[in-house]
Amino acid sequence: MKLLKHYRKRLSAYLTGSLGAFLIHSFICLLFRTMRVTRVGAEIFQGFIDRGEGFISPFWHGRMLFMPFAYPGECMNVLISSHRDGEIIANVMKRFGFGLVRGSSRRGGYGAMREMLQLLKSDMHLGITPDGPKGPAESLKPGVAELARLTGKAVIPITFSASSAFRATSWDSFMVPYPFARVVLYIGEPLRYEKGEDMELFRLRLETALKDLNARADEMVRSKK
Repeated sequence: MKLLKHYRKRLSAYLTGSLGAFLIHSFICLLFRTMRVTRVGAEIFQGFIDRGEGFISPFWHGRMLFMPFAYPGECMNVLISSHRDGEIIANVMKRFGFGLVRGSSRRGGYGAMREMLQLLKSDMHLGITPDGPKGPAESLKPGVAELARLTGKAVIPITFSASSAFRATSWDSFMVPYPFARVVLYIGEPLRYEKGEDMELFRLRLETALKDLNARADEMVRSKK
């Protein structure tokens, strides 16, 4: 057991470094190039980008692998947790050209919230995994709803699905499509906080929208087989 923990630490340290980030980024890009990709709702992102309007874009932790390819702009900032696994993701996201906000509900939450509010007020774009960093899977934490209420910005859910994929045994059932699979990148309709709306009902509305988007993307790749 001690030997296993030792090698896990060494592997994590290796992946966290610049070479590890380069290899992971290269793998994701090469894998994506083999995909047969359908984009749904791409005009939604583009409309906000053309207007210079900030937005919040949540996506489930288990379906983050291809999210960088759904975003066509240059102002995306991604909330990444401060723990060790988050460091790996952060270095990969930097290679995609994304800005970083570090923190989570467990560590650095107040500072991260303040930074996200400033980014949104400056009409930057924000990506969040609202069930991260440790779940429960596909359960939306209140932060996204609170950001939308405080800033008035739209929440644009996104997801992807694949006709064939490996699903990890991790808490989030992380999805890695097999080479040459059919992939759908799905951008959902914008949602906004309605003045006076109960915050728990708003949170549930956002969570339901993300789950429905997953279902539509899954159905779309199944129907294309």
